[in-house]
Amino acid sequence: MVKSVTIDGRKIGKGEPPYIIAELSANHNGQIDRALETISMAKKMGADAVKLQTYTADTLTIDCDKEDFQIHDGLWKGYSLYKLYEWAQTPFEWHQALFDHARKEGITCFSTPFDESAVDLLEDLNSPAYKIASFEVIDLSLIHYVAQTKKPMIISTGMANLDEIAEAVDAARNGGCDELILLHCISGYPAPVEESNLRTIPDLANRFDVITGLSDHTLGTTVSIASVALGAKVIEKHVTLSRAEKGPDSSFSLEPHELEYLCKETKNAWYALGCAGYDKKPVEESNVRFRRSIYVVKDIKKDEIINTGNIRRIRPGFGLSPKYFDEIIGKRASCDISRGEALCWSHIKD
Repeated sequence: MVKSVTIDGRKIGKGEPPYIIAELSANHNGQIDRALETISMAKKMGADAVKLQTYTADTLTIDCDKEDFQIHDGLWKGYSLYKLYEWAQTPFEWHQALFDHARKEGITCFSTPFDESAVDLLEDLNSPAYKIASFEVIDLSLIHYVAQTKKPMIISTGMANLDEIAEAVDAARNGGCDELILLHCISGYPAPVEESNLRTIPDLANRFDVITGLSDHTLGTTVSIASVALGAKVIEKHVTLSRAEKGPDSSFSLEPHELEYLCKETKNAWYALGCAGYDKKPVEESNVRFRRSIYVVKDIKKDEIINTGNIRRIRPGFGLSPKYFDEIIGKRASCDISRGEALCWSHIKD
């Protein structure tokens, strides 16, 4: 089993806390200052990385009024594909400034390229990793092209069946990618909690021998935090400075305080997993004395028979273990024992 992947010096995988990716996506609303501020916010709130999307409307689709290119339902109802992507795109000419700002802030920045020209741009910017979006998981040529950079790759699996995931993994590995992460993903915007199927996360890890995680489009943080218990090592969530400033993805994105909560609670969930073990934990040591043990509850004279009337199993825990109670009943006392004394073996005749 693959134990770790390293992105920009940060190890991801076994023995490491979850790697949190703040997805900027289109939540800059066409303003570079807002994009820069979001990168700073992601760093301040505790994210490990911020991720961009690198495309133009022309690299994703064509400007066409035919029915195939119209959106009639969901979050982006009323848009053509071209108009949506024109609204949502992060201009190529912004990328240098965004990468430079992220490096200044001390947060890793990488992107999702949507065609070969985007990969070339990101290579010029020395992107430390690449993400393949769920909608592009079937574009094996793009996956192969990205893999040839030899950089770590993260592939979202939304909408893909098992065969399509296997083809994407093969394309990445055959292209030269040695560090691969698969993210379980439900490509709904927002995605219903009840369709999350988080048990897919360990199944992907076992089937493909990869580090796994979650690209989460549900509202809130519950699903992301729960995913840690099932082995998610990478969690990706869309983020925004404010949902009130409407944007293409704002309605299912986390605001700053929610991102901070996500970063904190996913790490706490990871700490809580610990390891299987049955030794007393340090925090328990001081409470052992409050367990039950055998105590004298009525004065006992030397040679008197010990019975259920003069001893009981009670708290605290300084006496003999309750498991010896039946064994002791009917024995004789070796000395006088006063009420409130913890019973010990020296009190009992052989």
